[in-house]
Amino acid sequence: QVQLVESGGGLVQAGGSLRLSCAASGRTFSSYAMGWFRQAPGKEREFVAAISWSGGSTYYADSVKGRFTISRDNAKNTVYLQMNSLKPEDTAVYYCAASIYYSGSYYYTGEYDYWGQGTQVTVSS
Repeated sequence: QVQLVESGGGLVQAGGSLRLSCAASGRTFSSYAMGWFRQAPGKEREFVAAISWSGGSTYYADSVKGRFTISRDNAKNTVYLQMNSLKPEDTAVYYCAASIYYSGSYYYTGEYDYWGQGTQVTVSS
């Protein structure tokens, strides 16, 4: 069983920055691919970013490329999402997710086996 706990959400003005953290339980965190997704009211959950188990490969949705950075610290069992130049359309609940049996479909919610409870990010204009 893997437990994921997100933190770092909040209210920020457009153009500002936030860093989300996701702390994972489990001794084999370093073997999981990790992803961040978000869900705005009335919309489906969408892919934001993903990172391979080693951190050597990262992937981003076009809407956040160049503004968001995903990283991980396997010694701390934590994955991060640095969000810069935030826009009102980034407002959503952000979820981290762990993929135990990663097959490469990093953008697909079904790829992930465990999910956190989410953290709210609100960007005001």
